Amino acid sequence: MFKRDDRPTAAVGAPARVPYALTGGLVGGAVVAVLAGTILTAEEAVPGIPLPGPVVAYGLPVVRVLLDVAALAVVGLSLLPKLIGFDSPETSEPVLRRVRPATVSMAWAWALLALVTVVFQAAELTPGVFPTPASVAGYVSEVGAGQGLVISAACALTCAGVGLLAVRFGEAVPAELRVVVALFGLLPIPVTGHAVNSVWHDPIMISMELHVIGAAAWTGGLLITVVYLAARPGLLAIVLPRFSRLATICLVLVGVSGLVSGLSTMALTPGVELPGALLTSGYGLLVVTKTALLALLLPLAARIRFVLLPHVARGRAAGVAAWAGAELTVMGLAYGVAVVLTRAAIG
Repeated sequence: MFKRDDRPTAAVGAPARVPYALTGGLVGGAVVAVLAGTILTAEEAVPGIPLPGPVVAYGLPVVRVLLDVAALAVVGLSLLPKLIGFDSPETSEPVLRRVRPATVSMAWAWALLALVTVVFQAAELTPGVFPTPASVAGYVSEVGAGQGLVISAACALTCAGVGLLAVRFGEAVPAELRVVVALFGLLPIPVTGHAVNSVWHDPIMISMELHVIGAAAWTGGLLITVVYLAARPGLLAIVLPRFSRLATICLVLVGVSGLVSGLSTMALTPGVELPGALLTSGYGLLVVTKTALLALLLPLAARIRFVLLPHVARGRAAGVAAWAGAELTVMGLAYGVAVVLTRAAIG
């Protein structure tokens, strides 16, 4: 029998539309930002040099940001069992029975989107020519970004395989294993962005990878926590404080690594002079925009942690979904800007 707090009712829980609103805010913000950024940073046509058609020019960044959303969802779904804990299976198991198959589905989506991104990126290199299996295979064999996406897709399929074991055997499959596999799958993704040809290449790449991991854990953790627990104040009172501590670490990690990666990439690019380039180049303006979005997240996250969290601890979850939705929408905008940033010319 379920305990009182485990019954999602109108009196204690969030409306049924909350999961759609939260997901829609994140995905909508990401797609709007990536399309707007792509339009604003579009290259002017040069005589004799063909540009990709609109399907590739706009489809690639959209697919790329959807790949990021699928990956962060897998990370969040993998983290939730660990955040809930296993001390009270009678209350946690009804939620985890829904989380496990969702993890498998999102892992499949991650893998598919990674492979579709490979096809789009191969098409981008040969404008006007429809990509063939041979051209895509050639792209993967010769370009590191293609190899990174294939590795990411393989990791996503591994997540799906481990997730299927969890569906079959429950929490006998360690939650830590699912988290590690999901986070490992994020590591190849930064290679699809800019690479700095200097002795600082490796430190900058590590900073980018830490940035991606921190952002996925923060965004994915918040999304999945509120989607699955907003209507279960008892579990939310357990999980949200734990997630809040993790989110604080991720916030610092994302802020520091983002600034280090962005500014270092600009500083080490010949012909780029700081700080003036931050306001005179498209890349610099994107770095400033992303930093401003991170600054906007600070009061939203602080509101949840310092104002709403005490109410959640007393079993009252009112307002959490709305503020989380606002935070996720800003996070979506930041993800969209980030994808445009990986594709923008630095100089």
